[in-house]
Amino acid sequence: MEITINDQRKIFAIQKEFSDFFPFLKLEFYSKSNTEGGIPSKKPMKHISKTIAECRTIHNSGHIKIQSKMTVAELEQSFRDVYGLSLEVLRKSSDGWVKISENSDYTLDQQNEEGQKSGKPVSVAL
Repeated sequence: MEITINDQRKIFAIQKEFSDFFPFLKLEFYSKSNTEGGIPSKKPMKHISKTIAECRTIHNSGHIKIQSKMTVAELEQSFRDVYGLSLEVLRKSSDGWVKISENSDYTLDQQNEEGQKSGKPVSVAL
């Protein structure tokens, strides 16, 4: 799958596109750093109706290719390096959403399958 990244795209649109492909995973975007190349924020974007421009410091446009055999770490690093976007992949569990950074060497397929064991797929609210 490919996701288009540009300053006008809304966060929720990218989240939905990703979750349509991986129904038991979710992208959580973080606020942008105060400086380009600065330490990424760990403050989640609360308003998913904001544009990508409002949460990044590098304003490249293009397409990010997401493959099911990519690891979580590879995906997060690609968003950070190419587009200046700080995000984390979360997995659906019986307790809600869990951060999976401790298992970031697992592929997106493996994480999605793990989430599938916990229940029904998630839809991103628009």
